Amino acid sequence: MAMKELALYVAEQLSPLGEVRYIPMMGGWLFYYREKLIGGIYEEGFAVKNTESSRRFMPDCGEERWESIPKSFLPCTILDDREKLCEMVRAMYPELPEPKKKKQKEKAGEENGG
Repeated sequence: MAMKELALYVAEQLSPLGEVRYIPMMGGWLFYYREKLIGGIYEEGFAVKNTESSRRFMPDCGEERWESIPKSFLPCTILDDREKLCEMVRAMYPELPEPKKKKQKEKAGEENGG
């Protein structure tokens, strides 16, 4: 399956969650749930952030490592089980770091000082 087709499939599997977006990034795709990074598509397939919940929902993924994914990700072994996948993402959400705040540029003409 091509990466774009896989991205569409993953998006469909995650659609019951709402608030999911995915963007192309460096030859793969990144997936966000409520603006927190939950996973991505890499050369070998879909991987999710390594959290206590993701390990609990996918106890069989611990030994398998893919070369193209970051160490903080795990191969997703439950992608075809939509209900379980969405339940896992909901459980992962509080364990994920907050998104980095974007720096706001100063308004033109605004003075600094006290």
